[in-house]
Amino acid sequence: MFSTVLFPIDQSRQTMDTAAVALELAQQHSSRLVVLSVVEEEEGAMHDAAAVARLLEQARVHFEQAGMACEVIERQGKPAFVIGDVADEINADVIVMGTRGLSLEPGEESTASRVIQLAPCPVLVVP
Repeated sequence: MFSTVLFPIDQSRQTMDTAAVALELAQQHSSRLVVLSVVEEEEGAMHDAAAVARLLEQARVHFEQAGMACEVIERQGKPAFVIGDVADEINADVIVMGTRGLSLEPGEESTASRVIQLAPCPVLVVP
């Protein structure tokens, strides 16, 4: 049913919690697992390309130790838009991602809620 699972990651605690769900889903369906991280244009933890590369390598090792091969993709841009674009490029059947909840700033949305609006496939949001 899910031949390709896209798992976008960042440096949040929710990423590690969500990794177990992405792994289980990919294993159950013998899926191709693609891990994506986005180097953000704005200042912050995900602005550092070297930190993002280390994060992707840690994720690759984590999944391989669990017996699941994965592909890693690093892109630059606004996370929600990049996630949607990559999902389209790789023909993802599902995007598995965590959420920290909606932004409390008026008019701003969380990355997860924006991905839900933009995604070309179903999005499984893990609280």
